[in-house]
Amino acid sequence: MEIQERNMQHSRVSDAQDPFLLKGMKEALRRIIKAVNEREKIVIYGYYDLDGITAVSLLLLVLKYLNADVEYVVPEDMDEDFGIDSDIIKNHVKFLGAKLIITVGCGVNSVSQVELCKNLGIDVIITDYHKCSKVLPETLIINPNQEGCKYTFKDLTAVGIAFKLAQSISMYYQMKCISKYLDLVMIGIISRNISLTGENKIMVSQGMYHLNYTNNYGLKALIKIHNIVNINKESICKLAYNIVPVSKSRRNVDNARIAVELFTTASMDRAEQIAKYLKNETKGNELCIS
Repeated sequence: MEIQERNMQHSRVSDAQDPFLLKGMKEALRRIIKAVNEREKIVIYGYYDLDGITAVSLLLLVLKYLNADVEYVVPEDMDEDFGIDSDIIKNHVKFLGAKLIITVGCGVNSVSQVELCKNLGIDVIITDYHKCSKVLPETLIINPNQEGCKYTFKDLTAVGIAFKLAQSISMYYQMKCISKYLDLVMIGIISRNISLTGENKIMVSQGMYHLNYTNNYGLKALIKIHNIVNINKESICKLAYNIVPVSKSRRNVDNARIAVELFTTASMDRAEQIAKYLKNETKGNELCIS
């Protein structure tokens, strides 16, 4: 695997660190290249909050652009350790014919579940930001908070880490427009309602710029349906809190899956239909901007 310096220039985000400083990134990229080039089934596994939804959507868009055979799973339940659901692996992912699972924002403490995947012939790449336990799954892990990771910014979110992975993919495949996805990344980061420092601040700032020129039909539809005239932190916070409710319910998980379709659809008509539906679903949501 060789990545030319010129490819890195195309894929860099101003003032952001090299994604290959993240422990496990080179090995994860090698496995993804194999899956893409050999048309292996890839399943992206993510959480039902907006950070997870945007992370799933981002990797779907990037891998579909490369003509990868890719699907996704948003589980109905997630335990307090943000683990992988063994039943979903046995009863769903296995029957999809998956050869590779990529988690976003979950799975770093899923030791037994990764072992199950191995026994089923499924490789796992875990991308997560949660605190790591002493015993980690025996698989490829990308987490700035794992021991031995030299990446100095430790507060990346699920979609932030997914973007670093997308950057590395873009470097290999010479994708010159990876930064256009920062509009989606920005939505996910802001939804976490965290203090914007370091690379999170950089990605949000550049994401707002790209949102003004977005070619994502879902984001265009949301801006139209919510009558957003000025793109700023306040308007984007309002938007983020009115895509998927924060509360956990079966209906909200279903809406999370609909939101993935919103961000990945190639139809403006379908995007507007979904945006209107989600707006009706989230009427009365309270917004808290830090």
